[in-house]
Amino acid sequence: MRAALWLLALFAVAAAVALFAGNNQGTITVFWPPWRVDLSLNLVLVILLAAFVLLHLALRGLAALFSLPTQARQWRLQQKERMLHSALLDAMVQLLSGRFSRARKAAQAALVQEKTLAALDASLPQAQQVRVLSHLLAAESAQALQDRPARDAHLQQALNESADRNMLASPETREGVQLRAARWALEDHDPAGALIRLGELPQGVQRRTLALRIRLKAARQDGRTLEALETARLLAKHRAFSDAAAQSIVRGLATELLSGAHDPAQLLRAWSELDSAEREMPEVAIHAAQRMVALRGDLSLARGWLLPAWERMVSQPRGLGDTLRVKMARALEAGLDSVDADWLARIETAQRNNPRDPNLQYLAGMACMKRQLWGKAQQLLMQAGLGLQDTELYRRAWLALAELAETRGDAEQAAEAWKRAAQTEKV
Repeated sequence: MRAALWLLALFAVAAAVALFAGNNQGTITVFWPPWRVDLSLNLVLVILLAAFVLLHLALRGLAALFSLPTQARQWRLQQKERMLHSALLDAMVQLLSGRFSRARKAAQAALVQEKTLAALDASLPQAQQVRVLSHLLAAESAQALQDRPARDAHLQQALNESADRNMLASPETREGVQLRAARWALEDHDPAGALIRLGELPQGVQRRTLALRIRLKAARQDGRTLEALETARLLAKHRAFSDAAAQSIVRGLATELLSGAHDPAQLLRAWSELDSAEREMPEVAIHAAQRMVALRGDLSLARGWLLPAWERMVSQPRGLGDTLRVKMARALEAGLDSVDADWLARIETAQRNNPRDPNLQYLAGMACMKRQLWGKAQQLLMQAGLGLQDTELYRRAWLALAELAETRGDAEQAAEAWKRAAQTEKV
């Protein structure tokens, strides 16, 4: 359609020129004493047009001639700029491919090219970022080569370059350098230095997933369990891990926090630092109760911590593994001397609802023994002794049966119980 319109326009122009030039009888007389020159109007117009075209071409030719030095300089600068970007890209490629010496040489070549351009008064809008990235790549290569003095030198230069507020550089450039510095400190087993580097970042940057991952590793290496736990919570909130991995990490840190308590007061403070979801984790609650038993603290408080896990075990017999059930039985057994009627009822009800569970049989039997219900205790412990898989509980069950047999004066049965208990090794 466009071609047809252009064709019509050309026909129209040709027709207009033919009409004007064909019937044009005008003349132009030029008096140049002593001559007189008569020219047709059409010829004058053609001459004027040709003169204009020739003048225009001449001016353009002169402009091109005088611009040759400028174009030559621009071409040289362009070549140097291409070499600069080529060296920078080569440094990245060599670093990714594991050729660290070549990567450092390429980064240093990029710095040399940038200095050459600066000496020629060629102002690149991204010159500051080029220098920072070149120093960062050189420092990364030096870190891989275990050349810490060179790494620190390039790192400091990158920080100095990115700290210049008069240059047009995005703040992400400096933030990236600081994050890399924190990771290098972590790789050098300097978690305190990594945390200091992270503390220099703006608040918003400190909450990014990458910064939180570095903080988590550094806090764990530095023994700051509470800080590591808070960081793990943020990472779980940001969905940096899968649900199972996040729960495992938080559970491990909560358990580690409780293990760091060396008296009941510290254990209570550590327990108060946990949120409700963490306190309801069976592994955490059982470990807290075991720590309270080991520290000779308030066992009634420990039983209160165990209540959610106990209710879960009773309502879902397969909700807890055998290891956790054994640990819960041990934790509750340690406080049977001071156990109240509510807990005795819970133990009895749970054993009656699940009569084949040897751990519940053992726990109920020990509770009956503490209450001097000898017959029922012997029956439950005998059943538990035949089904317990945990060596320690098995040994304790037969020791209790031996004591009961001696109380009744049954020497033969007591000897058999002592023999079974002696056949196991204490764990």
